[in-house]
Amino acid sequence: MGVRISDTADVDPRAFLGEGTSVWHLAQVREGAVLGTGCVVGRGAYVGPGVSLGNNCKLQNYALVYEPAVLEDGVFVGPAAVLTNDEFPRAVNPDGSLKTGADWEAVGVTLRQGSSVGARAVCIAPVTVGRWATVAAGAVVTRDVPDFALVAGVPARWLRWVGRAGVPLEDEGGGHWRCPSSGETYVETDGGLALERDHDAEETP
Repeated sequence: MGVRISDTADVDPRAFLGEGTSVWHLAQVREGAVLGTGCVVGRGAYVGPGVSLGNNCKLQNYALVYEPAVLEDGVFVGPAAVLTNDEFPRAVNPDGSLKTGADWEAVGVTLRQGSSVGARAVCIAPVTVGRWATVAAGAVVTRDVPDFALVAGVPARWLRWVGRAGVPLEDEGGGHWRCPSSGETYVETDGGLALERDHDAEETP
């Protein structure tokens, strides 16, 4: 399959790109970044130094992923979404001198397996977005998002549960939920959600 890099993309030779990964026009992938197999980096997107992407991730046009973000397998980052890395941003120190890399510590956003961040959403480091969770377009995430949660708003708040297909789940009562698209079933315990088969496996001695 090979790697496809547009002539106008800027990919540092110290970055690693897995088989089948594509980097489109005007995108930039910085030194030390590691992209797994089958990833897509859209037009004008930015991947910071040392950022880690798993397999089959998609960064849509003009998404900004700042170091040291970690994206697990199958993560989607929508157009113009931003993953920040400065918890207390300032251009200058209290004495007025320009900040350098030695004057602050980068903190990263973590996006767990299968999660999605909608267009123009912002994830404020150091938050973690759980497995198969969805951040709605335009949301501002200031605290961790549970697995399978759909969050929206400013600041982002829980709205409902979604399944691995991204479709809102149907409440079947008694803490049980069903995906109308895939038919998968989920169970809710202690404010969290899990695939029913995963939950059953945890309960088996």
